[in-house]
Amino acid sequence: MATKSDKSERSKSPHRDFTENPAGGYVTALRGLEILNNSLLNKGAAFNGQERTELGLEGLIPPAVETLGEQARRAYTQYRAQPTDLLKNVYLSALQDRNEVLFYRLLADHLREMLPIVYDPTVAQAIKTYSHEYRRPRGAYLSVDDVDGIEQAFRNLGLGPDDVDLIVASDAEEILGIGDWGVGGGAGIAAGKLAVYTAAAGIDPARVIPVALDVGTDNEGLLNDPLYVGNRHTRVRGGRYDDFIDAYVSTATRLFPNAMLHWEDFGPSNARRILEKYTGQIPTFNDDMQGTGAIVLAAMMGAARVSGTPMRDQRIVIFGAGTAGIGIADQLRDAMVRDGLDRQTATRRIWPVDKQGLLIDDMSDLRDFQVPYARPAAEVADWSGEGDEIDLGEVVDRVKPTMLLGTSTMHGAFTEKIVRAMAAGVDRPIIFPISNPTERIEAMPADLIRWTDGRALIATGIPVAPITHNGVTYAIAQANNALLYPGLGLGAVVSRARRVSDGMLQAAAEAVGGLVDVSAPGASLLPQVDNLREVSATVAVAVAEQAAKENLARVDLKETIQQVQDAMWQPEYRPVRGA
Repeated sequence: MATKSDKSERSKSPHRDFTENPAGGYVTALRGLEILNNSLLNKGAAFNGQERTELGLEGLIPPAVETLGEQARRAYTQYRAQPTDLLKNVYLSALQDRNEVLFYRLLADHLREMLPIVYDPTVAQAIKTYSHEYRRPRGAYLSVDDVDGIEQAFRNLGLGPDDVDLIVASDAEEILGIGDWGVGGGAGIAAGKLAVYTAAAGIDPARVIPVALDVGTDNEGLLNDPLYVGNRHTRVRGGRYDDFIDAYVSTATRLFPNAMLHWEDFGPSNARRILEKYTGQIPTFNDDMQGTGAIVLAAMMGAARVSGTPMRDQRIVIFGAGTAGIGIADQLRDAMVRDGLDRQTATRRIWPVDKQGLLIDDMSDLRDFQVPYARPAAEVADWSGEGDEIDLGEVVDRVKPTMLLGTSTMHGAFTEKIVRAMAAGVDRPIIFPISNPTERIEAMPADLIRWTDGRALIATGIPVAPITHNGVTYAIAQANNALLYPGLGLGAVVSRARRVSDGMLQAAAEAVGGLVDVSAPGASLLPQVDNLREVSATVAVAVAEQAAKENLARVDLKETIQQVQDAMWQPEYRPVRGA
């Protein structure tokens, strides 16, 4: 993401099919069909007469000169004509392959409607059919079987050291609750994430790279599919996997020293370990752990204000103690520490429940990241359960939590009995069933409101229409990471942050939470996704300023608000001139 001050340097880059001049237009040596086949330069029938003559486009497009708005209206009609969400996703992907500006203009005009199509949940359907619907490659495909080829793959993109702001990579082991989907999952999820970065925060689509880290797959359906386009072997793990990841990181940071590395949908055995290894060395971020944790924290801050219970006095039960659940626990624990508790006491105010029931410190199957939150065996010796398992209902009865959080993907896990038991022990129960999609949510908000007689403070992982109960209309907060990570990334890019710190995550959460007034009856705990650009800009300013406070910024932030605005790419056609 270049600001106005360094656009002249970008224009000198010899690595592109086009360069950007200081006035914001493009200069290219491409001609004719080469222009029309370049999705970042192609304007279709919007090329004016001078451009058509200069770029060799005469006779290659219809004679009418259209506006971007006219093209967007036609594209929206075509989009609405698609009979299913999956086909709408396919249509938008094809449009992006053909004309990036038109794609992002359409997305910007209808972001609330299209966000679930270009990303979660519809992208999961597209990922399942990736090999069968394979059309155009996007980004870099890096193979564990060709570690020596990583550098060449990046160089083949034609991008120089100052040309990349953001790289999103996935090994596709845990895709959006649908599991291991191999190379298609990695490619699809990385491209989808970057589309949201651009639509929501104006990250320049010419300055990003989606990366599929192909380490094999344990999905037998893919391994036996004759059309599967990835490596046909089971997942590589252990030292060879780590060496591959290290080669990716070292090569990417050497070739693109200004880029932030974003990790997406890694399995729990790798996600935390990778993040902890590199977080102190480079600007890096894991949305499943840090982004989810920060957006839940933003909603939690609002809930704490409404309930009148400060963070230090919360008692939190988390159902689903995987990567996301413990990532959220970390953020909530750190918030309690900032509110006056010591780290050990704050940790003890969180009760994690997973598939084996309440996590207890004498369990042999605990993951390393779960260990700090496991309860002492002596503490729960007289608690009852089925067999050796202390289930969620027993935990709620014993703990009397102020907050119940769901990341389990177990539909209906928050039963009426459990919710009523919780509500009996606290005036304003905070209940966040954030698993998605809908068929995996722990409880539906309408039921939670009914079971608590409107007292529940709710955030979900899915969009939910307002609910009216006893004359009060409740706006249900959606704990959508898109409210946070695009602005976080933009702030890191604008500040050229050396790393993404806990303070920057906290600043992002506070910025999101500060955009809503939670005092009105039934008010949402989070802003709506209708104007993500406004949210992202606000978050970016807070993040960049926090980076400067922590001496992590590598640029001088004299006018942060203006620098953020200058850095936000707009879906507008620019003049294209011939070189």
